[in-house]
Amino acid sequence: MEYNHGVSYKPENLEKTVFTLDKALQDGHKYVRIYWVDFVNVRRCRVLPINYFKELVQAKRPGVNFAKVALGLIYLITPPCFTSIGEFYYALDLSTLRPLSFAPGHLGLLGYVEEKTPYNGPDGNPTVQVPLCARSLLKRVVEDTKKNFKTEFLVGIETEFILLSSTRPVTASNMHQWSASAGFLTGSKEAALLEEIGNAMEASNLSLQMLHSEAAPGQYEVVSGPLDPLEAADQVVFVRELVVNLAAKHGLHATFAPRPFMYTAGSSAHVHISVHQKEGPEKPVKEMSEAESTFLAGVLEHLPAIAAITLPTPASYKRVMDGVWSGGTYVHYGTENREAPVRLTNATSPESRNFEMRFVDGTANPYLALTAIIGAGLTGLRGQKKLEVKDCRGPKCAWQMDDSERKTLGITKRMPLTIEEARVNLEKDVVMREVLGNELVETYLSVNKTLGDALSNQGENEKQELTRLVEFY
Repeated sequence: MEYNHGVSYKPENLEKTVFTLDKALQDGHKYVRIYWVDFVNVRRCRVLPINYFKELVQAKRPGVNFAKVALGLIYLITPPCFTSIGEFYYALDLSTLRPLSFAPGHLGLLGYVEEKTPYNGPDGNPTVQVPLCARSLLKRVVEDTKKNFKTEFLVGIETEFILLSSTRPVTASNMHQWSASAGFLTGSKEAALLEEIGNAMEASNLSLQMLHSEAAPGQYEVVSGPLDPLEAADQVVFVRELVVNLAAKHGLHATFAPRPFMYTAGSSAHVHISVHQKEGPEKPVKEMSEAESTFLAGVLEHLPAIAAITLPTPASYKRVMDGVWSGGTYVHYGTENREAPVRLTNATSPESRNFEMRFVDGTANPYLALTAIIGAGLTGLRGQKKLEVKDCRGPKCAWQMDDSERKTLGITKRMPLTIEEARVNLEKDVVMREVLGNELVETYLSVNKTLGDALSNQGENEKQELTRLVEFY
């Protein structure tokens, strides 16, 4: 019997839409928004009139400057790793140019952080590359995997958000159940907003598969189709900009905070990753391919350290609990198991099988998150690592088992339960430091600690702290 189901996606079959500057000028666009994302996942941008942008593109080295402090907590505190001296150069990536339908007449664009003035490296050659550029790092990891292991990835990211009618106090815009039609009542702000989001994504050449109401009050989700990892991270930036801008148009505040309401489910940014090898046998039906298995083994081995990047705030750990469909507190995977941090989905469908990484939330920088996950998986591919953890597919979840039952499945490690614990794991993980680079890890840990202190240690009560969180994210 044929059990294959779902839409079949392959890297070579994806269509790429390129929006050119000439087309933008013909369509009458007036401004370009140049975006970058810092280490605390704040989307920052510069707005340029299109006539100046056209001149800039014709320059020998198209790009804009920004102060080096702008990758850190520029509005909270400047950690020692970021001084007020020096500037980076943001080299424009014209392949990311697209119309921003939520801002009529505006285009969006991303790029790569470089040294403004190259300096001679140890080999005597000019050094332009910046180790702190998360977008560059993701691109290098993906290209390394493709070149050296003939392996590619498709990535789809769920954008979950909660609509608030007020942040002081924090008040959800409406109440509804998971996937309930009550979340789309005719004439409501929410129904109008969700339709506008869908229309805007199509007009901006963004991949959309589904919109639906989630389980928390005021919570919704945008599901994007599979893309190249770099394109998937780029899309997250544009989708989040689209969501917050259109929500504001309707007098609502959209937040990506992990769990504003503790009496219900949290809000996440689940990452779906499928593994594709250009050479070798077809994927088997009844089990994972060798590439899928070794990739998963690498991710699980380093998951306690990866969490410092994918669950980067103190509030992230309000989701790291058992029994709340968040992935639980044990390092493992399971077929269609939403209480595992890695859910193997469409297990018997080789053409649509993928891993749902449930240990990611909306406070994580999408480029760093994907680099950490794919980079860890790459170590599994490189070392042909054997998957020691067995499939936790029921009837019990890991947290419902006793120690001996978990040991039988090879479930021996716990997820970090605080951001402090996650930071220590990342600091001690030699392999992940190599994947990400020591300079990036040290800088990230410093910025992340400052962020945690800024969000949690302000002498505020619980309600004030929540307000601060949802207004920041």
